[in-house]
Amino acid sequence: MADLAHIDPVEIDQVIIRFAGDSGDGMQLTGDRFTSASAVFGNDLATLPEFPAEIRAPAGTIAGVSAFQVHISDHDITTPGDAPNVLVAMNPAALRSELHHLAPGGTVIVNTDAFEERNLTKAGYRTNPLTDGSLEHYTVYEVPMTTLTKDAVAPLGVKPRDAERSKNFFALGLVSWMYTRPSEPTLRWIDEKFAKSPQVVAANRAAFTTGHAFGETAELFDHPFSVRPAHHEPGTYTNMNGNTALAWGLVAAGQLSGLPVFLGSYPITPASDILHELSRHKAFGIRTLQAEDEIAGIGSALGAAFGGHLAVTTTSGPGVALKSEAMGLAVSLELPLVIVDIQRGGPSTGLPTKTEQADLLQALYGRHGESPIPIVAAYSPAQCFDAAIEASRIALKYRTPVILLSDGYLANGSEPWRLPDVASLPDISVEFATEPNHTDADGNPEFWPYLRDPETLARPWAVPGTPGLEHRIGGIEKQDGTGNISYDPANHERMVHLRADKVAGIAQDIPPVQVHGDVDDAELLVIGWGSTWGAIDGAANRVRARGRHIAYAHLAHLNPFPANLGEVLARYPKVVVPELNLGQLSRVLRAEYLVDARSVTKVQGVPFTAGELEAALLKEMDQ
Repeated sequence: MADLAHIDPVEIDQVIIRFAGDSGDGMQLTGDRFTSASAVFGNDLATLPEFPAEIRAPAGTIAGVSAFQVHISDHDITTPGDAPNVLVAMNPAALRSELHHLAPGGTVIVNTDAFEERNLTKAGYRTNPLTDGSLEHYTVYEVPMTTLTKDAVAPLGVKPRDAERSKNFFALGLVSWMYTRPSEPTLRWIDEKFAKSPQVVAANRAAFTTGHAFGETAELFDHPFSVRPAHHEPGTYTNMNGNTALAWGLVAAGQLSGLPVFLGSYPITPASDILHELSRHKAFGIRTLQAEDEIAGIGSALGAAFGGHLAVTTTSGPGVALKSEAMGLAVSLELPLVIVDIQRGGPSTGLPTKTEQADLLQALYGRHGESPIPIVAAYSPAQCFDAAIEASRIALKYRTPVILLSDGYLANGSEPWRLPDVASLPDISVEFATEPNHTDADGNPEFWPYLRDPETLARPWAVPGTPGLEHRIGGIEKQDGTGNISYDPANHERMVHLRADKVAGIAQDIPPVQVHGDVDDAELLVIGWGSTWGAIDGAANRVRARGRHIAYAHLAHLNPFPANLGEVLARYPKVVVPELNLGQLSRVLRAEYLVDARSVTKVQGVPFTAGELEAALLKEMDQ
């Protein structure tokens, strides 16, 4: 066979690769590094990390499989792909767990060293799939990754057990060669990441370069492939996941508002990374508290809001339930607070590492009493940055708690993000009350903490310690204007209406619904929210390519809805709402607008694929 190092790669427009192995095999790191190299190369990309539900499931079992899917292309994409073209399986459990995802005729790269009898039995195989003919419909490359890695690092004096840990870098080197990924970003990252352990640096470098060289020299592969860079708008790009983008959005919101940011948080999957990321940015006035529980987390944030901070608390669905009383207190106090809910599979502990959109009704109604809270929903990993700023803007301007919804798919998934021009970001600065705003019966100046702005209905925000602006706060109902405790029935009803009217009025301060696709003659309108955006966009484009007329819109504001939503819904004969729940938004749309909004639902802990939605939408259109 000719020297493959001198064979030109075959150009393809996209590829979907799924890395899978035991949770200790480093598949998340492998996928992340392949993604980063692809981002440097200039591809468009989308990722789908999948984690075991257990912290440490038994090694070699189906329950312990960790997977990372990445879709890279030379054109704009919005999903991590329906079915991978390539599966890298580090052990039998990974092959058994993930093979069903692979596209027909796809490529399988296996670590043959792991296919021993003990591991085959753990994975539930009665015979070896590498020899029993069950993989005959796939292109299979058998590579002894563990042995080759150990041989490569043996001269470095690395113990065999430690050497085996580098086999994920061998796999990364091999796949990087197959798809002509640049090596330098990965090698530079290894040097920086493991700088404190030169032997680990040397071992991981050796494993990566050996895997790369194996692809070039082993007579297994006909040729490498190349995916050209995508066309992007000029600018500086980085590969960004949703939790990091959200954290950076909060940092930006602090700078744009001129306020210090305080995060009070109790660690919970999949929201903890926001706490980790924000804790790194003390230089930007970020203060973080890892509280002892969820209630303490939101309680400390409320105290920070009272003290003049941009206050944030982060959690997932179970934590929202625990914070609900304090959320009601924030409604009563009318203080700005951003409550971040990174949704996961439920109920209770449910599927802590899997994604779901099932907290919408909890966000809308999950508090006692009449306690409306604005809701903002992020719809892509990079857009989490903008969603964090928008949630902060509403909270600060209207003196209200705001719920920001993301989910596990957005939190852990990544895509290229163009760093914004700082001048293009909104001014969300706040003016604190510094002078009395009322005169008593004797003509003396005094401060009324609930004397509202006539346009926004927001009350003044007075920082404790401001002379002459002393006032009390608490959960008992306040008298309109004075803020004194009041048990008067008419006052209570007035305050309930004022709080509701304040939130409802935000509808005039948010963008109208934008409809895409066949706006004027669509047979069907697709309405989505949150992380379904990418799959809806892909599915709708496929339906239109079939010659069918379809329109689609996505909601970033879920309370209040955009002012023109009712008119948009009434314009189309059929309305379909895809959701990763059992139809929560569709239920609300039916109630609010009396429209026959039909649900397409999925609650499997994984996002929709564009293919799934394409089939569901065509079925609805043909009924």
